[in-house]
Parts: sequence; structure tokens; C-alpha cells
Amino acid sequence: MNIKVTSGHLKNARVKAVISYYFKEDRKFSKELEDLDRILDGIISELKKEQKFDGSDGKILLVPTLGKAKMDYVIVVGAGSKRKADLDKVRRLGNISAKAAKNLKIDKFLLDGESLSSTKENEDSIAQALVEGVILGSYRFDKYLSKKDDYKIKELQIRVKRKYKNKAEESVKIGKILAESQNFTRDLVNEPGNVITPVKLAEIAEQLAKEYGFEVKIYDEEEIEKMGMNAYLAVARGSANPPRFIHIIYKPEKPKKKIALIGKGLTFDSGGLNIKPGDYMRWMKADKSGACAVLGIFKAIGQLKPDIEVHGIIAAAENMPEGKSYRPDDIIKAKNGVTIEIGNTDAEGRLTLADALSYASELKPDAIIDMATLTGACVVALGEYTAGVMGNNQRLIDQILDVSKKTGEWMWPLPFNDMLREHIKAPHADVYNIGTTRYGGAITAGLFLEKFVDKKIPWVHIDIAGPAHNTKGWYYHPKGATGFPVRTITTFLIENTK
Repeated sequence: MNIKVTSGHLKNARVKAVISYYFKEDRKFSKELEDLDRILDGIISELKKEQKFDGSDGKILLVPTLGKAKMDYVIVVGAGSKRKADLDKVRRLGNISAKAAKNLKIDKFLLDGESLSSTKENEDSIAQALVEGVILGSYRFDKYLSKKDDYKIKELQIRVKRKYKNKAEESVKIGKILAESQNFTRDLVNEPGNVITPVKLAEIAEQLAKEYGFEVKIYDEEEIEKMGMNAYLAVARGSANPPRFIHIIYKPEKPKKKIALIGKGLTFDSGGLNIKPGDYMRWMKADKSGACAVLGIFKAIGQLKPDIEVHGIIAAAENMPEGKSYRPDDIIKAKNGVTIEIGNTDAEGRLTLADALSYASELKPDAIIDMATLTGACVVALGEYTAGVMGNNQRLIDQILDVSKKTGEWMWPLPFNDMLREHIKAPHADVYNIGTTRYGGAITAGLFLEKFVDKKIPWVHIDIAGPAHNTKGWYYHPKGATGFPVRTITTFLIENTK
């Protein structure tokens, strides 16, 4: 997709469609849309009255120009209330616009970002959000379909005021990279377990390293055992597909900070010996969403090149029932020496993360962020669209929550407390891998992970079990993998270099 930033008058746009936006409070078209209306002999105003178009959220006013202008169509999209117009609303408008263009088979169109400039948002941020909405909303995972939709956007123009053009061009470039990296993550998560195994995930990390000049280390099961990662290895032993521990490194010449990112990498989770019921085993290809997000973030930073050292860590494994599988009541020693009593083999992700967090702590980074489809309890607490955020450093938690408000990747803080810590105490080991209460399961999982993080290192755990994958889709997320939280964490990394 070719993307251009322009500042010319709408009437001079050399595209097949001009798409503008209309707030309910305005009750009139922008000056330039009125100019177009005069050229079209008042047809826009006439159709507005006929269709009772009032600018309601997502409502479309479709105007064929009938050869009276350089474009074939003028499309006016209802932007709803100006008071509620944040950047995520703009992304949704970009998505709605792209869908309107697709319905008409229009492959070259202009989005009038200037018509949204009366909101509190910066015009360059509006341009970036429109691009993200178009790219994210246009995503389809059709690799295995015999009959594919051949529609593609050839050219997208974003119109801004002339004084913002240079800044908007840079923001649009960032938006394109972020959205395409998120789509890359979606592709990986949507791939089934028979395609993406731990070995294959390691190969993809190596390909990224080769493409962008990263350093990468891949450890096999013998090396994993030598490093004392017994918790991770216990999960992996039941599968015919061997584990791979992935460590990918981006290091600029003069990094300002060092951040470790950890992604849960269960390429498929059957539950192990505590096998999941059929309905709950479906979509467990998405249990690698955290790992795939880490790889998507590396794809983005390989292009954006922030002045920050980033370590991506993935303990890739498959959790399967077999003669070598670990069992309930087993006691396992993790890399940092903490012993774990197994209460349930379907609480496996936290075991792989335990050794990954111990490994990351030894790197002595300035902060550790892990992202994992960890608990159904988090989905029960916050719903399918919001991630739970917890950790040992309130400042780091607040930073990530602040960024998520701009990116539209919804997150909400969950509190650690001493009473819930009591529920992960094990009778015969240092810690249980499940809570002894059915309540607060997302938090007890986070408290378990805390045992494997150096207390001196700021750490945040993001439970993405709800928003990482959706069977229906919402806004600019088609059904399937969402690529959450690639844009939030990448933006956080960029902002930490300023």
C-alpha cells in the first residue's frame, strides 16, 4: 500500500474517492466540503437531507459525483460526538472508511484528516491513527483459503493542514510500521499448532534477526536443562515437539536504557495431564500470543531503531499429555532455586515464565515486561477486550497504562495484596503453581510470577488472555488474533528514549 500525506484542496484530489468526517455538533459541512458541494450542484446537501444524515457514529453518506469532479465518489462518515473523539475513535473511523472503499471496490482514496482537526488531538497524531485504523481493519488471515479476496488498497492519501505536513509524514510512517508489525504478530498467532511449533518459532526469530541485524541465541532442550530451567522443561517434556528457548537482542550504539520483554510461548496448550475440555482446548494455538507479540515488537523496533537496548525472551514449548508429562503433586526447582509444587498441569504458562523471568533478571535490565495469555480469571474479571496489568513498580505500571490510552489497547490495573499471597503457599514446596482459592486467579498468577523476578528490578506483568484473540472481532480487529499489545509496548519503548 502506497501512503501519501497531502495538504491540497479536496476538489483537486486525484483519487477515486474523497472521504471526509462530520461531527454531530457541527451541523454543517467543512468549508472545503461545501466547495465540493457547489461543484456537484448541491447534491451532497440534498442527499444529506434525503438520507437524514446527522453525523451519527459510523453512519455513511455516499455521494456519486456523476462525472462532475475528479473523483468518482465523495463519502461522508459520521464521527459522532466531538467530545468523545479520541485517537481510538479516529482509528475506528479509518477502519470504517476502508470498509466503505472496499464495498465500492475503490483502491485509491483520500481520508480528510483535516476535517477531524477540531478535536483536542494533534493533527499528526490523527493522521497516524487513521493509517493504523485502515491497515489494522483491512487485515485478513486467508493463507489457507483456496478462494481469496483479491481486493487491495493501492494508494491511501491522508490530508492535513499544510503546516503539519512534515510532522504528519513522520507520524504516518510510524503508524504504518506499528500496524504492519501488529499484523505480522496476528499472522503468527493465527497459524495453527501443526505449523508453528517451538522449533519453527525459533526459526522465525532467526529470520527477523537476519533481516534487521539483531543478535539471537537459540537454546535446545539439553542447554535448557544445563541452565537449570526445570520448570520450563517439565512443561515441554510431554510433547513430541521439543522446546526452544529464544533470546533475541536489539542493541544500538549508545542505548539509554535496557529493557527485557518476555512473551509466553505455548505453541499449543492441551492442558497436559489435567487435559482441557474440548471447548476450552479450541483456539489454544493463541497461547503463543505473548511470544508472537515480542517478535512483532522486534519487527517494529528493527525499523524504528529507538535508542534503547531491548532483549526479547521466549520459552517456547508445547503442553501435551504423554508418558513423560509432568504430574500434579510433582515438585520442581526453577532456575532461581525456588521450588514449585504442581497443583494443576494446565497452569503451565507461569512455569515457563518463571524460568524466563529468572533468566531475564540475570541480565540486570532497567525493567522487565512480560505479556502472556495467562488466566481465564482475567477474562472473567475484565472481559474479552481488556488486559490486566500488575507488577512490583507503580511508576512502570502507570507509564504503560498511559501509553495504552493513546494506542487504544485497553488495560486495567489489578492489585497485589498479602492476603492473596497466602493462597499460593504450598504445603511441601516454596510456592504452588495454582491458588488455593477460586477467587482472584489473575492476581495469584501474577503473585506466583513475582517469586522469579529480582526485587530490585521494576517489573510489569500484562495478562492478555482476553484481548489477544477473539472469535467475533471488534472495531478494527477482524476475528482471530489481534496482535495485542504490539503498539503499546513499542510506543512505550520509543517514548523511553526521549
